[in-house]
Amino acid sequence: MKDLFEKIYRDKGPLGKWASQAEGYFVFPKLEGQIANRMKFRGKDVITWSINDYLGLANHPEVRKVDAEAAKQYGSAYPMGARMMSGHTDLHEKLQNELASFVNKEAAYLLNFGYQGMVSTIDALVTKNDIIVYDVDAHACIIDGVRLHMGKRFTYKHNDVESLEKNLERATKMAEQTGGGILVISEGVFGMRGEQGRLKEIAALKKKYNFRFLVDDAHGFGTLGKTGAGAGEEQGVQDDIDVYFATFAKSLASTGAFIAADQEIIDFLKYNLRSQMFAKSLQMQLVVGALKRLEMLKTNPEMKAKLWNNTNALQSGLKNRGFDIGTTQSCVTPVYLKGSIPEAMALVRDLRENYGIFCSIVVYPVIPKGMILLRLIPTATHTLEDVNETLDAFDAIRNRLENGTYKRLSEAVIASME
Repeated sequence: MKDLFEKIYRDKGPLGKWASQAEGYFVFPKLEGQIANRMKFRGKDVITWSINDYLGLANHPEVRKVDAEAAKQYGSAYPMGARMMSGHTDLHEKLQNELASFVNKEAAYLLNFGYQGMVSTIDALVTKNDIIVYDVDAHACIIDGVRLHMGKRFTYKHNDVESLEKNLERATKMAEQTGGGILVISEGVFGMRGEQGRLKEIAALKKKYNFRFLVDDAHGFGTLGKTGAGAGEEQGVQDDIDVYFATFAKSLASTGAFIAADQEIIDFLKYNLRSQMFAKSLQMQLVVGALKRLEMLKTNPEMKAKLWNNTNALQSGLKNRGFDIGTTQSCVTPVYLKGSIPEAMALVRDLRENYGIFCSIVVYPVIPKGMILLRLIPTATHTLEDVNETLDAFDAIRNRLENGTYKRLSEAVIASME
């Protein structure tokens, strides 16, 4: 019999094998200072394009004041216990009601964390007789939720409605045999590519197929739609989304999440979501803080307008300079380049150390081999000066990538691995 840890000693995984070169710099980096458009990295000032503080609420003085007052009044423990036992309050209910109204649903239910909440929501919605059909590029929280499913599941090609329909045909035949139903899952905004899910086209298939529709709108909530209610509002199909999910970790700059649906569905979920039934209630200071953030989202449309001014300036600037930003339809701004993982390391080090630009780097296995994805998240706190400085820096690093500078620099990295 093998030692359980043998596989760990032998294979650190596609990312783990780079840990000695990457940890503390490319992964698990330590940004310092208040959350803002400019922070410090290893003692140097950098323009930060990797913070999901879309609306600039993280350090807004009104938000900080409410957070501090709530922490002083309630501490970090109140309320104690799970919601069903001793952790339920009027303020939890108030936040749920206001969230439901904002996203045009009958009811909502608070979740402690987005990732955990999505996993548990999928688990609660389906039985072994049901079939799940989901986008192949779905976020890890959706994939992990689907992994819990003991029945059949199918993936459709990313944002490919024809592929979805073929899988719906398969799922329909199977559901007729099992006596179950069908759950279709998409994201409102795919966080890596920035593309909106094709919610309108998916919803239109309801006329032909009998399924329920779950949407993870983590990046759309607060950034898309006339009021900021998300991708469903943006595409005019919010009513066709059966279960709407969003997190507080992005536009609301906090911790927590929620699901929204018809009252009867929420009533079922709150009694069957294992991650909430058996977990401590969302802390009161976070509930009070979320109420303030939601109020500001609703009453300060200029925050979203500023966000989109910065987004449009960044994305149009990149396109005008010949960069490939894919087909993003959101604030998420990917920049696609060609190169190896060692070249990507050399490029990002140059970008941070010599140009003062901090953005996230994504490589294989998240994207295909030979590709480098630099992911930028504009916020309402960025300035046009930040944008122009970044555009100039990207021109410079692209030239160095194409003339082989990073390939030469990366040889030392490769040698150290041998």
